[in-house]
Amino acid sequence: MRTPSSSHLANLDLNLLVSLRELLRERNVTRAAARVGVTQPAASAALSRLRRHFDDELLTRHNGSYVLTPLAAQLAEQVEGVCAAAERLFGTGRQFDPATTRRGFTLLLADYTIAVLGTALSSALAVRAPGVELRLRLVRESFTADIAETSRLIDGVVAPPSPRFDRPDLRSVELFRDRWVLLLDAAHPAADDELTPAVLAALPWVVPFAPDRGFSTAVPMTRELARLGIEPDTRVRVESYLGVPHLVAGTDRVALVQERLAREVAPRLGLVVRECPASERAPAAAEIRERFWWHADLDGDPAHRWLRELLVELGAGV
Repeated sequence: MRTPSSSHLANLDLNLLVSLRELLRERNVTRAAARVGVTQPAASAALSRLRRHFDDELLTRHNGSYVLTPLAAQLAEQVEGVCAAAERLFGTGRQFDPATTRRGFTLLLADYTIAVLGTALSSALAVRAPGVELRLRLVRESFTADIAETSRLIDGVVAPPSPRFDRPDLRSVELFRDRWVLLLDAAHPAADDELTPAVLAALPWVVPFAPDRGFSTAVPMTRELARLGIEPDTRVRVESYLGVPHLVAGTDRVALVQERLAREVAPRLGLVVRECPASERAPAAAEIRERFWWHADLDGDPAHRWLRELLVELGAGV
């Protein structure tokens, strides 16, 4: 006997999920129809059914184009996860051929990780799995707060270890290592001085993903600031790692930046890279260990296993 919830699900046309995803992605009925592989009238009919189901317009006309309604904006994020989970569910147990698959993979990661691995990953997929659709979602604190729920809806997260990942249902493998360095403008008055923790504490800072008050254990650089005994005088907050060097250049601000990123952009932006100082708490900066995290439910998925092995291979080549 079906429960009320399963009965409700059985009465739904789950093909509408794919139509919903493409309509919200494209915000255009004709393009969504081409993505799904149906006629434009069929896509219009699907939109009408979705509007009746949700009792919402979903797409509304504005200045000659479609925009998402507030409800549609909420659904856009949810439907991506649901479709990704369905793809994994129905792909489990089947043989996986990367050369012919149309599988989609969704990863959550920081823009810094894209700078380090993005080119190699995109190139490898283009050659080895040209039919794969790669969806990269940038880290946001509100999105990553519930990692248990998030990990069930996507294929994995690339991030350093933190307390939020200490769960028995999560697996991980190391991809590559980096370390924190200091970044200052070349004309900064302290650019050639000894940068002790006391000197750094007196300077204005650029801090990515900084909370409005105090520190967040979810921010990877928190541990390095704690090692230095610094509560930074944060003048600029930005939800990006790649944006940090641009906000340091031409100012008297200082920032902690991953060394791979710092060495790449410093010459172009007129910045200097300095070692983090020793402190009473620890003699040197800790390594940044970027890992790939996934839910244990994906262990037996051959497509996911292939993705994990590819990421490890690419990380080893960094």
